[in-house]
Amino acid sequence: MALIKYATREIACKIVYYGPGMSGKTTNLQYLYSRIPEDRKGKMISLATNQDRTLFFDFLPLDLGDVFGFSTSIQLYTVPGQVYYNATRRLVLQATDGIVFVADSQTWRKEDNILSFMNLKENLKANGFDINLIPLIIQYNKRDLIEIMDIEELRNDLNTMNLPDVATSALKGNGIIDTLRVVGKAVLSDLRKKFKR
Repeated sequence: MALIKYATREIACKIVYYGPGMSGKTTNLQYLYSRIPEDRKGKMISLATNQDRTLFFDFLPLDLGDVFGFSTSIQLYTVPGQVYYNATRRLVLQATDGIVFVADSQTWRKEDNILSFMNLKENLKANGFDINLIPLIIQYNKRDLIEIMDIEELRNDLNTMNLPDVATSALKGNGIIDTLRVVGKAVLSDLRKKFKR
């Protein structure tokens, strides 16, 4: 849920990048950090292992400026992909306003993607979210590699709800800003509806 401070006219929204281990969640944030102007971003924080695997989460705050007459920011988080960090994943999902599910397009990651998406559904439910009501975008990452699944196969596996989706290469930056625009627009649209109630 967006944190709204009426006294200071500030809004902070939370977007979580979720997906299997090594699918490119951290690389998404690193690319965004490298492209966003200094005056629009805070410090990126990463808690990783020696093998560059996310241990707890990554965090990147972004300033959107004035939205609805409020100073608005988006806080980007990633979750660890490894199964044994499920409690951390659930914790990071709390109070989220939107989700980017980062799927790994490599053929050998098919089952990992499906299991991770099922885990996302379980953790959303445990946090009191309805997956049909929260802004959720699916990103088909690593499209720059050779042995990858067709987009249609990925959609059949993961996107039975006909969610917005984007084909990307986080390493090269292809589609990464588009993903943020799509999820950001969905989150702000959802927030606008709440303001009208």
